[in-house]
Amino acid sequence: MSALTGFAMTLSLIVAIGAQNAFVLRQGLRREHVVPIVLVCALSDALLIAGGIAGLGALISGHPTALTITRYAGAAFLFGYALFAARRAIRPSALAPADQAPTTLTRALLTCLAFTYLNPHVYLDTVVLLGALANQQGETGRWYYGLGSVAASFAWFFSLGFLARRLGPLFAKPRAWQLLDTAIALIMTTLAVTLLTS
Repeated sequence: MSALTGFAMTLSLIVAIGAQNAFVLRQGLRREHVVPIVLVCALSDALLIAGGIAGLGALISGHPTALTITRYAGAAFLFGYALFAARRAIRPSALAPADQAPTTLTRALLTCLAFTYLNPHVYLDTVVLLGALANQQGETGRWYYGLGSVAASFAWFFSLGFLARRLGPLFAKPRAWQLLDTAIALIMTTLAVTLLTS
């Protein structure tokens, strides 16, 4: 029961399209480095959830300065990514996947790591919130809760990365890429502003 609770709670937190999910979706649509990207996302969640269960949440809550630094760094990164997405949406030659220069694996992984670890909400959701909820399940139940949470993360990111390919025919049209990149630019800008004002 603890594992199912952890699975459901984690899905409710990560399904919303945020910066990380938008990046995974875009990589899935372009069919670029999907396995490494979804593995980085899911394994990072697993690491952070385990840290929260082990007590890292209390440590993070006790050092608000670290979260403040992460918040400003994350906002700067999100604004930068929003500008790149807006430029792709404005320039017609960069809309079709075939016209875009392929992203190197190193660059894709660094971008994914930035979306993951420069977002203070990731720490609040996985380490603090999920860690606290897991620890309410008792000594044994907390780790089952954690397993359910990790399973939800793996299920979500692999589904998002690989099911995006089914949208391929739709995104063969430049207009669809333009709309996606416009949406990504708006999402990133909104998240950056939220980080700075929260």
